[in-house]
Amino acid sequence: MPTVQPAGSRVLITGANGYIAMWIIRTLLEQGYSVRGVVRSLEKATKLKQHFSSYGDKLELIIIEDMMKASARYDGAFDDAVKDVDAIEHTASPVTLSAVEPDDYIKPALQGTLSVLKSALHFGKKVKRIVITSSSAAIHRVITQPTHIFDETQWGDEAIEIVQEKGRDAPPMMKYKASKTLAEKAAWDFYNQHKNEVQWDLVVLHPPFVLGPSLQEVKTPESLNVSLEIFYNMLTQPNKSDEELKATYNFVDVRDVSKAHVEVLKNEKAAGERIILANGASTWQDTRNYIHSLRPDLYASGVLPRGNSDLDNPVLYIYNPEKGKKLLGLEYISKNEMIGDLLADFEARGWLKKPVDT
Repeated sequence: MPTVQPAGSRVLITGANGYIAMWIIRTLLEQGYSVRGVVRSLEKATKLKQHFSSYGDKLELIIIEDMMKASARYDGAFDDAVKDVDAIEHTASPVTLSAVEPDDYIKPALQGTLSVLKSALHFGKKVKRIVITSSSAAIHRVITQPTHIFDETQWGDEAIEIVQEKGRDAPPMMKYKASKTLAEKAAWDFYNQHKNEVQWDLVVLHPPFVLGPSLQEVKTPESLNVSLEIFYNMLTQPNKSDEELKATYNFVDVRDVSKAHVEVLKNEKAAGERIILANGASTWQDTRNYIHSLRPDLYASGVLPRGNSDLDNPVLYIYNPEKGKKLLGLEYISKNEMIGDLLADFEARGWLKKPVDT
């Protein structure tokens, strides 16, 4: 399958105003691609156009108010959007942990993904590659003993089973994991069913917690995307239990995620691959300890709570990044730079000024 190189290529980005998507757009434009972004409203399109105004007509924006509304048709919601583009980066998938019904998680992820693929099947005559931004949630299962290593051969079927058994009583994170797993499985099934009819191939990328500075105009921490909001809360809230502070999470810098989305377009060998994007693992208490070593002033002044610095909290699982590193030539941003830049971003927004009650 031919690769998609910068010169003369246009890339479609769904969910173009999202945290990850804005960094992908920036990276694509910096490397010389033209970008067509899909957003849900004129207001979002206007703000995005203003943010990337220096690139002029290299960024085109179109509005699709409801990508699910048309996805049950023979064709999809993105019929016009996919015309005359060389590649598609599908990043639009609602992330929430507050909905109750499993379908509130599953339907948007599943139908949104299939809508893009349906449109590409019938109208994406120039498309050579479709990249889906999934999540490590589509790989993960519950681990209780250290240290499990996840790789791209594994699937989040456990979450699907739990949601099928417990329905609306399943934990929110299980509903989210089930949605990502089902959406990815549906994408591969669709591709395998139609691969003899299309000229494009499929790649799925799997980041865990995506951290690093945001390009979005976010006025409050509550308006952050889910990964950053959870990170901010675990960093700043004083009344976290030892069990919460012991929890393991894996991370990757958003700038590395955007770089991977662009590199995968250029790499012929990426066709048909699932690729983990991860740069390390930690627990929330270890993260507090690490930030204390970087910025002791934030703790000495009472801005951040220390937690339980003596907590025994081994990392329970990690995601193996070697496939992505080797295939895409990724050299990840250091943890020090990622955390330092994220703290600087929070400070610039005025979110690390008021002391908390420790």
